[in-house]
Amino acid sequence: MSNDIPPAIDSYLSKRAVSHPWRIEGSPTAPFTGAVVIPSLAESQSLPLTLHSLAANPSDLLSRFLILVVVNHRADASDAEKGDNLATLAALPAWKQLHRLETLHWVDAASVGTELPQKQGVGLARRIGLDLALAQLDFSGDDPILVCLDADTLVQPDYLAAISGHFAGATSGGASIPYRHRPAGDPPGQAAIDRYELFLRTYVLGLEQAGSPYAFHTVGSAMACRASAYVAAGGMNRRLAGEDFYFLQQLHKGGGVAPLTGTMVHPSPRASRRVPFGTGRSVGEMLAEGRGRLLFYRPELFAILEEWLAIVAGSDGADGDELLRRAERISPHLHEYLQQAAFREAWANLQRHNRDRKRLMTAFHGWFDAFRTMRLLHYMTDAAHPRIRPEEAVAPLLKLAGYDCPATVEGMLARLRALQGV
Repeated sequence: MSNDIPPAIDSYLSKRAVSHPWRIEGSPTAPFTGAVVIPSLAESQSLPLTLHSLAANPSDLLSRFLILVVVNHRADASDAEKGDNLATLAALPAWKQLHRLETLHWVDAASVGTELPQKQGVGLARRIGLDLALAQLDFSGDDPILVCLDADTLVQPDYLAAISGHFAGATSGGASIPYRHRPAGDPPGQAAIDRYELFLRTYVLGLEQAGSPYAFHTVGSAMACRASAYVAAGGMNRRLAGEDFYFLQQLHKGGGVAPLTGTMVHPSPRASRRVPFGTGRSVGEMLAEGRGRLLFYRPELFAILEEWLAIVAGSDGADGDELLRRAERISPHLHEYLQQAAFREAWANLQRHNRDRKRLMTAFHGWFDAFRTMRLLHYMTDAAHPRIRPEEAVAPLLKLAGYDCPATVEGMLARLRALQGV
């Protein structure tokens, strides 16, 4: 590794990085300008397809990126999962040769003595790979890149070029990569994944129209960052699910998250019960209980959020009590939520430490972050605004954006994909 490693990176590696008992199998031959980290749990059927799609990228770019697969499970994993992982570990050397991926390496977090601790999962698996990859990066030139991918997700031949080009000119430390779920194998599965992706895109559209700085997609297989931004965010969190949401939130607070263009990733549409929420769980529940299982936030909630953010932006020295009074005029439920969140005390503290207005707004959005925004929408939904069918939720948001609303979920999804650069 280069001797030019920045002090912040060196400090993170020595004090916070995950290491023992995990290590990279084989000896990566050179420092890399980037790394693609792929957690893999029982993916012996899907992972070869992911590697094949990566191998279609230009060889000169592939030579500069470490491809690191983290084969992982907990000790309480099923026998089928354990057997599949051992088969993956045994097959990886052959896949490396088959796909001519000279920079492909892997981490064994599946054999006895290396399994993940109890109650751990994809968050820790990502962190193991990202932390180990960090030590293999070249810091002598530009800030190197860390990319998150999944073992059931396909990429395009322009994947590495688009990521490299983005960070060559971006000012933000993080990036959200465009995504589009692959087609399902049958009509019920297709209907479920279409509805779920529409839900994700509608939520981001609502946040965007409300003026939230957190209006970006949080998909684990579709995010990347500079190494310095990764360290500033404290590394990947170890959550069993939702690690992508919280990681991108921290990236935004530290240096921003920008939409990346020029490529797309294609996650799997399959159902899964490995995690308590997310794509696989939502698809599985819709297949078991019907598509009505997934309802959408009401558009008026985003309007309330927009008014609230505008009040804070125009606060002009107002104290917390005054802002709470203004919030109550918008919605009593907004007022209740802010009181429960101790906004008055938080605002006083923010004002005390941020005399400059621009710094105050940055600090406010650090407090009223993506999590608190989502909690507000949940609170108002439970209090007085129950969720509704997508046909009722999407049309007002599209009208606000200047578009008519198609009549079907498939049509609405196509419209939102186009609006969001897919």
